[in-house]
Amino acid sequence: MTLDSALRERIEQQINSHNVVLYMKGTPKMPQCGFSAKTAGMLDSLLEGDYASFNVLEDQDIREGIKAFGNWPTIPQLYIRGELVGGCDIVTEMFNAGELHDMLGLEKPDRTPPEIHISDKAADKIREFLDAYPDQYLHFSITSDWNAQFNIGPKQGQEIESESAGIRVLMDLATAQRAKGAKIDWVESVQGEGLSLDIPGAPAPVKQMAPAELQQRMNSGERLMVVDTRAQADRSQRPLDFARVLDAELMAELKDADRQLPLVFVCNIGVSSQAVAEHYRKQGFAQVYNLEGGVEALLG
Repeated sequence: MTLDSALRERIEQQINSHNVVLYMKGTPKMPQCGFSAKTAGMLDSLLEGDYASFNVLEDQDIREGIKAFGNWPTIPQLYIRGELVGGCDIVTEMFNAGELHDMLGLEKPDRTPPEIHISDKAADKIREFLDAYPDQYLHFSITSDWNAQFNIGPKQGQEIESESAGIRVLMDLATAQRAKGAKIDWVESVQGEGLSLDIPGAPAPVKQMAPAELQQRMNSGERLMVVDTRAQADRSQRPLDFARVLDAELMAELKDADRQLPLVFVCNIGVSSQAVAEHYRKQGFAQVYNLEGGVEALLG
Protein backbone atom coordinates (compact mmCIF):
# COMPACT_ATOMS: atom_id res chain seq x y z
CA MET A 1 0.00 0.00 0.00
CA THR A 2 1.26 3.48 -0.89
CA LEU A 3 0.51 6.13 1.71
CA ASP A 4 -1.03 9.34 0.43
CA SER A 5 0.07 12.54 2.12
CA ALA A 6 -3.19 13.04 4.05
CA LEU A 7 -3.08 9.57 5.64
CA ARG A 8 0.62 9.89 6.43
CA GLU A 9 -0.07 13.21 8.14
CA ARG A 10 -2.89 11.64 10.21
CA ILE A 11 -0.62 8.84 11.41
CA GLU A 12 2.26 11.20 12.17
CA GLN A 13 -0.08 13.39 14.20
CA GLN A 14 -1.29 10.40 16.20
CA ILE A 15 2.22 9.14 16.90
CA ASN A 16 3.65 12.53 17.78
CA SER A 17 0.78 13.55 20.05
CA HIS A 18 1.72 11.04 22.77
CA ASN A 19 4.93 9.59 24.20
CA VAL A 20 3.58 6.04 23.98
CA VAL A 21 1.16 4.92 21.26
CA LEU A 22 -0.16 1.39 20.73
CA TYR A 23 -1.92 0.41 17.51
CA MET A 24 -3.98 -2.67 18.34
CA LYS A 25 -7.09 -4.68 17.57
CA GLY A 26 -9.71 -3.59 20.07
CA THR A 27 -8.98 -1.53 23.14
CA PRO A 28 -6.80 -2.23 26.22
CA LYS A 29 -9.94 -3.03 28.25
CA MET A 30 -11.54 -5.10 25.47
CA PRO A 31 -8.83 -6.42 23.13
CA GLN A 32 -9.92 -8.32 20.04
CA CYS A 33 -6.85 -10.53 19.56
CA GLY A 34 -4.44 -12.36 21.85
CA PHE A 35 -1.33 -10.50 20.67
CA SER A 36 -2.97 -7.13 21.24
CA ALA A 37 -4.19 -8.26 24.67
CA LYS A 38 -0.70 -9.39 25.68
CA THR A 39 0.98 -6.18 24.53
CA ALA A 40 -1.61 -3.95 26.18
CA GLY A 41 -1.33 -6.01 29.37
CA MET A 42 2.41 -5.37 29.57
CA LEU A 43 1.94 -1.64 29.03
CA ASP A 44 -0.85 -1.51 31.62
CA SER A 45 1.41 -3.16 34.20
CA LEU A 46 4.03 -0.45 33.62
CA LEU A 47 2.02 2.67 32.82
CA GLU A 48 -1.36 1.96 34.46
CA GLY A 49 -3.21 2.98 31.31
CA ASP A 50 -1.23 6.21 30.79
CA TYR A 51 -0.68 5.74 27.06
CA ALA A 52 -2.59 6.24 23.84
CA SER A 53 -4.15 3.37 21.93
CA PHE A 54 -5.85 3.24 18.54
CA ASN A 55 -8.26 0.50 17.57
CA VAL A 56 -7.35 -0.34 13.98
CA LEU A 57 -10.56 -2.34 13.58
CA GLU A 58 -12.49 0.93 13.60
CA ASP A 59 -10.50 2.52 10.76
CA GLN A 60 -9.48 0.45 7.75
CA ASP A 61 -7.28 3.23 6.39
CA ILE A 62 -5.25 3.35 9.61
CA ARG A 63 -5.20 -0.45 9.84
CA GLU A 64 -3.46 -0.76 6.47
CA GLY A 65 -1.70 2.58 6.56
CA ILE A 66 0.21 1.95 9.79
CA LYS A 67 1.69 -1.19 8.24
CA ALA A 68 3.05 0.81 5.33
CA PHE A 69 4.08 3.74 7.52
CA GLY A 70 6.55 1.74 9.60
CA ASN A 71 7.13 -1.06 7.08
CA TRP A 72 5.84 -3.47 9.71
CA PRO A 73 3.28 -6.04 8.47
CA THR A 74 1.41 -6.99 11.64
CA ILE A 75 -0.71 -5.55 14.44
CA PRO A 76 -0.12 -4.63 17.28
CA GLN A 77 2.57 -1.99 16.83
CA LEU A 78 4.13 0.03 19.64
CA TYR A 79 5.62 3.51 19.18
CA ILE A 80 7.62 5.29 21.88
CA ARG A 81 8.55 8.94 21.41
CA GLY A 82 7.76 8.69 17.72
CA GLU A 83 9.89 5.61 17.06
CA LEU A 84 8.57 2.16 16.14
CA VAL A 85 9.52 -0.39 18.80
CA GLY A 86 7.90 -3.41 17.15
CA GLY A 87 5.13 -5.94 17.63
CA CYS A 88 4.13 -8.34 20.38
CA ASP A 89 7.19 -10.64 20.23
CA ILE A 90 9.72 -7.81 20.38
CA VAL A 91 7.83 -5.95 23.09
CA THR A 92 7.63 -9.18 25.12
CA GLU A 93 11.37 -9.79 24.83
CA MET A 94 12.14 -6.20 25.84
CA PHE A 95 9.68 -6.36 28.73
CA ASN A 96 11.17 -9.57 30.13
CA ALA A 97 14.73 -8.26 29.76
CA GLY A 98 13.92 -4.93 31.43
CA GLU A 99 14.73 -3.01 28.24
CA LEU A 100 11.19 -1.67 27.92
CA HIS A 101 11.41 -0.32 31.46
CA ASP A 102 14.63 1.51 30.52
CA MET A 103 13.06 2.96 27.39
CA LEU A 104 10.12 4.26 29.43
CA GLY A 105 12.36 5.69 32.15
CA LEU A 106 11.16 3.24 34.78
CA GLU A 107 13.01 1.30 37.46
CA LYS A 108 14.36 -2.12 36.59
CA PRO A 109 11.74 -4.81 37.20
CA ASP A 110 11.74 -7.02 40.26
CA ARG A 111 12.82 -10.44 39.00
CA THR A 112 12.47 -12.21 42.35
CA PRO A 113 11.04 -15.68 41.65
CA PRO A 114 7.55 -16.00 43.17
CA GLU A 115 6.87 -18.61 45.80
CA ILE A 116 4.62 -21.32 44.37
CA HIS A 117 3.51 -24.65 45.76
CA ILE A 118 3.20 -27.87 43.77
CA SER A 119 1.63 -30.83 45.57
CA ASP A 120 3.52 -34.12 45.59
CA LYS A 121 0.84 -35.75 43.45
CA ALA A 122 0.97 -32.96 40.87
CA ALA A 123 4.78 -33.09 40.88
CA ASP A 124 4.75 -36.83 40.16
CA LYS A 125 2.39 -36.34 37.21
CA ILE A 126 4.39 -33.40 35.83
CA ARG A 127 7.64 -35.36 36.18
CA GLU A 128 6.16 -38.30 34.26
CA PHE A 129 5.22 -35.95 31.45
CA LEU A 130 8.59 -34.17 31.37
CA ASP A 131 10.44 -37.48 31.23
CA ALA A 132 8.91 -38.00 27.79
CA TYR A 133 10.40 -34.70 26.58
CA PRO A 134 14.13 -34.58 27.40
CA ASP A 135 15.78 -31.13 27.40
CA GLN A 136 12.37 -29.46 27.58
CA TYR A 137 11.01 -27.32 30.42
CA LEU A 138 7.65 -26.61 32.02
CA HIS A 139 6.50 -23.09 31.11
CA PHE A 140 3.71 -21.36 33.04
CA SER A 141 1.86 -18.26 31.81
CA ILE A 142 -0.90 -16.09 33.23
CA THR A 143 -2.31 -13.52 30.81
CA SER A 144 -3.56 -10.06 31.74
CA ASP A 145 -7.13 -11.43 31.88
CA TRP A 146 -5.96 -14.21 34.24
CA ASN A 147 -6.11 -17.12 31.83
CA ALA A 148 -3.49 -19.62 32.99
CA GLN A 149 -1.71 -22.16 30.82
CA PHE A 150 1.11 -24.71 31.03
CA ASN A 151 3.33 -25.57 28.07
CA ILE A 152 6.41 -27.65 27.37
CA GLY A 153 9.28 -26.07 25.46
CA PRO A 154 12.95 -25.07 25.43
CA LYS A 155 14.45 -22.47 27.71
CA GLN A 156 14.64 -19.04 26.06
CA GLY A 157 16.94 -17.31 28.54
CA GLN A 158 14.86 -14.43 29.90
CA GLU A 159 12.47 -16.50 32.02
CA ILE A 160 12.12 -16.28 35.78
CA GLU A 161 12.49 -19.69 37.41
CA SER A 162 10.69 -20.99 40.49
CA GLU A 163 11.01 -24.44 42.00
CA SER A 164 8.67 -26.54 44.11
CA ALA A 165 8.65 -30.27 44.89
CA GLY A 166 11.67 -30.68 42.64
CA ILE A 167 9.89 -29.21 39.60
CA ARG A 168 11.33 -26.15 37.89
CA VAL A 169 8.74 -23.78 36.43
CA LEU A 170 9.71 -21.07 33.93
CA MET A 171 7.67 -17.85 33.71
CA ASP A 172 7.82 -14.54 31.92
CA LEU A 173 8.05 -11.40 34.01
CA ALA A 174 4.33 -10.57 33.93
CA THR A 175 3.38 -14.12 34.96
CA ALA A 176 5.90 -14.09 37.82
CA GLN A 177 4.24 -10.97 39.21
CA ARG A 178 0.78 -12.57 39.03
CA ALA A 179 1.77 -16.05 40.21
CA LYS A 180 2.75 -15.21 43.79
CA GLY A 181 1.41 -17.88 46.11
CA ALA A 182 0.02 -20.04 43.30
CA LYS A 183 -0.93 -23.58 44.30
CA ILE A 184 -0.80 -26.39 41.75
CA ASP A 185 -2.48 -29.69 42.53
CA TRP A 186 -3.66 -32.83 40.73
CA VAL A 187 -7.38 -33.56 41.00
CA GLU A 188 -9.57 -36.47 39.96
CA SER A 189 -13.32 -36.08 39.50
CA VAL A 190 -16.22 -37.44 37.45
CA GLN A 191 -15.23 -34.92 34.75
CA GLY A 192 -11.76 -36.43 34.51
CA GLU A 193 -8.34 -35.71 35.98
CA GLY A 194 -5.77 -33.00 35.56
CA LEU A 195 -3.93 -30.10 37.12
CA SER A 196 -5.86 -27.63 39.24
CA LEU A 197 -4.65 -24.14 39.95
CA ASP A 198 -5.35 -21.63 42.70
CA ILE A 199 -3.98 -18.10 42.13
CA PRO A 200 -4.54 -15.87 45.19
CA GLY A 201 -4.16 -12.64 43.19
CA ALA A 202 -6.75 -13.54 40.55
CA PRO A 203 -10.14 -11.77 40.55
CA ALA A 204 -12.80 -13.52 42.62
CA PRO A 205 -14.80 -16.12 40.65
CA VAL A 206 -18.27 -15.35 39.33
CA LYS A 207 -20.85 -16.09 42.02
CA GLN A 208 -24.42 -17.30 41.53
CA MET A 209 -27.11 -15.02 42.95
CA ALA A 210 -30.59 -16.35 43.67
CA PRO A 211 -33.56 -14.20 42.56
CA ALA A 212 -34.66 -13.78 46.20
CA GLU A 213 -31.24 -12.40 47.14
CA LEU A 214 -31.31 -9.96 44.23
CA GLN A 215 -34.74 -8.72 45.28
CA GLN A 216 -33.65 -8.33 48.89
CA ARG A 217 -30.46 -6.44 47.98
CA MET A 218 -32.32 -4.09 45.64
CA ASN A 219 -35.00 -3.46 48.28
CA SER A 220 -32.28 -2.54 50.77
CA GLY A 221 -31.04 0.18 48.42
CA GLU A 222 -27.65 -1.43 47.90
CA ARG A 223 -25.56 0.09 45.14
CA LEU A 224 -25.39 -2.56 42.41
CA MET A 225 -25.95 -2.74 38.66
CA VAL A 226 -28.16 -5.37 37.04
CA VAL A 227 -27.11 -5.95 33.42
CA ASP A 228 -29.56 -7.49 30.94
CA THR A 229 -27.68 -9.50 28.29
CA ARG A 230 -30.79 -10.75 26.41
CA ALA A 231 -31.71 -10.00 22.80
CA GLN A 232 -34.14 -7.17 22.05
CA ALA A 233 -37.06 -9.53 21.32
CA ASP A 234 -36.70 -11.26 24.70
CA ARG A 235 -36.41 -7.96 26.54
CA SER A 236 -39.58 -6.67 24.86
CA GLN A 237 -41.52 -9.78 25.86
CA ARG A 238 -40.41 -9.76 29.49
CA PRO A 239 -38.88 -6.38 30.35
CA LEU A 240 -36.77 -5.71 33.43
CA ASP A 241 -37.23 -2.02 34.16
CA PHE A 242 -34.51 -1.99 36.83
CA ALA A 243 -31.81 -3.48 34.55
CA ARG A 244 -29.36 -1.80 32.20
CA VAL A 245 -29.16 -3.19 28.66
CA LEU A 246 -25.71 -4.41 27.66
CA ASP A 247 -25.39 -2.19 24.58
CA ALA A 248 -22.49 -0.19 23.13
CA GLU A 249 -23.15 2.70 25.50
CA LEU A 250 -22.99 0.54 28.62
CA MET A 251 -19.95 -1.39 27.39
CA ALA A 252 -18.12 1.92 26.92
CA GLU A 253 -19.22 3.02 30.40
CA LEU A 254 -18.00 -0.21 32.01
CA LYS A 255 -14.51 0.25 30.57
CA ASP A 256 -13.86 2.99 33.14
CA ALA A 257 -16.33 1.97 35.85
CA ASP A 258 -15.43 1.44 39.51
CA ARG A 259 -14.05 -2.12 39.74
CA GLN A 260 -15.72 -2.49 43.16
CA LEU A 261 -19.21 -1.93 41.69
CA PRO A 262 -21.27 -5.14 42.11
CA LEU A 263 -22.49 -6.39 38.72
CA VAL A 264 -25.35 -8.88 38.30
CA PHE A 265 -25.72 -10.35 34.80
CA VAL A 266 -29.08 -11.67 33.59
CA CYS A 267 -30.24 -13.72 30.60
CA ASN A 268 -33.27 -15.95 29.98
CA ILE A 269 -32.21 -18.99 31.99
CA GLY A 270 -28.81 -18.05 33.48
CA VAL A 271 -26.54 -19.73 30.92
CA SER A 272 -25.36 -17.17 28.35
CA SER A 273 -25.09 -14.48 31.03
CA GLN A 274 -22.50 -16.64 32.80
CA ALA A 275 -20.09 -16.19 29.88
CA VAL A 276 -20.63 -12.42 29.88
CA ALA A 277 -20.06 -12.33 33.63
CA GLU A 278 -16.79 -14.24 33.19
CA HIS A 279 -15.63 -11.62 30.68
CA TYR A 280 -16.19 -8.77 33.12
CA ARG A 281 -14.63 -10.71 35.98
CA LYS A 282 -11.47 -10.86 33.89
CA GLN A 283 -11.67 -7.11 33.39
CA GLY A 284 -10.96 -6.73 37.10
CA PHE A 285 -14.44 -6.29 38.61
CA ALA A 286 -14.26 -7.65 42.15
CA GLN A 287 -17.97 -8.49 42.68
CA VAL A 288 -19.46 -10.24 39.66
CA TYR A 289 -22.67 -12.29 39.87
CA ASN A 290 -24.77 -14.37 37.51
CA LEU A 291 -28.52 -14.49 38.21
CA GLU A 292 -29.30 -18.12 38.89
CA GLY A 293 -32.07 -19.35 36.60
CA GLY A 294 -32.26 -16.00 34.78
CA VAL A 295 -35.50 -14.19 34.03
CA GLU A 296 -37.41 -17.48 34.10
CA ALA A 297 -36.58 -17.91 37.78
CA LEU A 298 -36.96 -14.20 38.59
CA LEU A 299 -40.39 -13.62 36.99
CA GLY A 300 -41.69 -17.19 37.02
